[in-house]
Amino acid sequence: MSRFNEVLDRLIATIESRRGADPGASWSARLLADPALAGKKLAEEALEAAIAAVQGDREAIAKEGADVVYHLLALLVGAGVSLDDVAAVLEAREGRSGVDEKASRQA
Repeated sequence: MSRFNEVLDRLIATIESRRGADPGASWSARLLADPALAGKKLAEEALEAAIAAVQGDREAIAKEGADVVYHLLALLVGAGVSLDDVAAVLEAREGRSGVDEKASRQA
């Protein structure tokens, strides 16, 4: 297993353990309790990652990328969507051109 996968597994377990916790004491609990906040924070962090990419700042990209991953995981856990659910969608797209796949969603 890659280091990223190991960290991801621990992070998901931590986020899941915050379900029902005091939102005043846990940022994860706050995100799990408020799907709109989770979505807003994910969008905000994604924008910051994009800005870092435009600036070519590798350190900032890594930091903002970590924030994107964390907030995406919190959103997924809060919505009851597993990484296996996400993997199934990715597998269904394998072997298709990204251009073709995007065009099929617009039809």
